[in-house]
Amino acid sequence: MATIELNERNFDEIVKDEGIFLVDFWASWCGPCRAFAPTFEAAAERHPDITFGKVNTESEPGLAASFEITAIPTLVVIRDGVILTIQRGALPAHLLEDLIQKVRAVDMAEVTRRLAEQP
Repeated sequence: MATIELNERNFDEIVKDEGIFLVDFWASWCGPCRAFAPTFEAAAERHPDITFGKVNTESEPGLAASFEITAIPTLVVIRDGVILTIQRGALPAHLLEDLIQKVRAVDMAEVTRRLAEQP
């Protein structure tokens, strides 16, 4: 599956659903972002059951600010509406695959229970 361009208008509508969402915050002038792009695109092709989205921080500064993005590339991993992790920096392919497998293995019932227990 190809990546989806995310913006302030479509972000909540797309990411509110159940499932796994990997969101790459990037900018065209960023060398590490350009280096990470093919890795991200290849992972999107290998994992069609996961939604891979990209947020251009230059054209979507409000969305980047809402996630407190201070460095790019930054990968935000959301599952069933819960942010599981925020990873700064360009990941090599094998580490991105490891991250995807760890996200798949998360017991979301346990995560939901623990979130409900927080004051």
